[in-house]
Amino acid sequence: MNFSEFDQHIKSGERMHLVGIGGVSMSPLAEILHSMGIKVSGSDVIESPSTNKLRTMGIDVKIGHLADNIKGAGSIIRTAAAREDNIEIHSARELGIPIFERAEAWGYIMRGYKNAICIAGVHGKTTTTSMMTHILLAAESDPTIMIGGTLPILGSGYRVGKGEVIVAESCEYYNSFHSFSPTVAVVLNVDIDHIDFFTDLNHVKNSFRQFASLVPESGHIVCNFDDANTMETLTPLNRELLTFGFGEGARVRGVNESISGYNPSMDILYDNKPFCHVTLQIPGAHNLTNALAAAAAAIAVGIPKNAVEQGLNSYAGVGRRFEYKGVFNGADVYDDYAHHPNELKVLLDAVQSLDYKRVILAFQPHTFSRTKVLFDDFVRELRRPDIAFLAPIYAARETNDSSISSDDLVKFVPGARSFPNFSELIDEVRTIVREGDIILTVGAGDIFQVGEILVGN
Repeated sequence: MNFSEFDQHIKSGERMHLVGIGGVSMSPLAEILHSMGIKVSGSDVIESPSTNKLRTMGIDVKIGHLADNIKGAGSIIRTAAAREDNIEIHSARELGIPIFERAEAWGYIMRGYKNAICIAGVHGKTTTTSMMTHILLAAESDPTIMIGGTLPILGSGYRVGKGEVIVAESCEYYNSFHSFSPTVAVVLNVDIDHIDFFTDLNHVKNSFRQFASLVPESGHIVCNFDDANTMETLTPLNRELLTFGFGEGARVRGVNESISGYNPSMDILYDNKPFCHVTLQIPGAHNLTNALAAAAAAIAVGIPKNAVEQGLNSYAGVGRRFEYKGVFNGADVYDDYAHHPNELKVLLDAVQSLDYKRVILAFQPHTFSRTKVLFDDFVRELRRPDIAFLAPIYAARETNDSSISSDDLVKFVPGARSFPNFSELIDEVRTIVREGDIILTVGAGDIFQVGEILVGN
């Protein structure tokens, strides 16, 4: 991105108006812009703790999108949810007010930090960004953080610090991370997803390659040595790579790993020398890989090994990533954001090591395009739990597609059932659950409500 136009508006003294200001990455953006001395206003559809906090800082926040909200603004920053038919965006177009994307604003802000760590990957971004947050807080780095989930140690999904490090979860959808300014780019994995935008795996690879190429020669590209797609994506850049993984040849390498139970552990080597020992508070081999990625990024910016060990050992999870919700009739209830077959796989792999009598999966497919293209892979994973119940497909940004449904999936999963709504699904879970079971509510939509209803929250 050419930041010169955005820079002009930052320095103009004009007001910047944020459409969707209460969002998980928009509210910290508003806070940072305000701290830079910029006049900030914004609007959102509902009141929230974020909008209330921004008001206490003196930021003018309106509830409801109205054309009048943008009067007097010199520029607009919009969240991805604010489409062209949004009245404020439409009015800005008519008035000739420049409109910037949220990612462009974050990319500009990153340039003001000595270290901008951008954590990307089709899977594992939120967890790894959260682990990185724990490490930086252990190192007392006073970081600025932007995560796509609620991290208990922060009480939110973001933190605005005064230190030299910013860490941002960096999404590939619509190539939004191409607007960022990483000094450290972390690539966790490369996989086919977001079928409504990417045409095939090569399209995804090209996107991640472009993202990694944004790193200056003085920076670092941190990547997963064990993921063939990642290495195929980045090798053509002919850049030095700071690799992590379990395979021989990874520079930040996990050895002596134990993956059974709730507390997987490993020793970490850096360039074949002992670095630290990690015991996690969350299950799953995939989380050891995420921890290696966070450790490698920490090494890239000079974080001492005692802070890496302390930070990773203290990490106990983030919202909607194997999040414990409570107990129902003697069964533990957990919620997880997994919405891709490979995410389902690592979740079920982790649960297999926990010695529950039965695994009851309540799954909500996310988007029609993903369900259709990855159909066979979903079927493979949905056959694994003892009981699989499916909710209707969550449309998200898509319109209803009558050519695919949860009914189609269950035809190929022995014993699985689909339900037209949460109420009927919950009734059936209540009927069949036994003490010693684990109930998993899984998907990127609103399936978490099922678990919360079951435990009475």
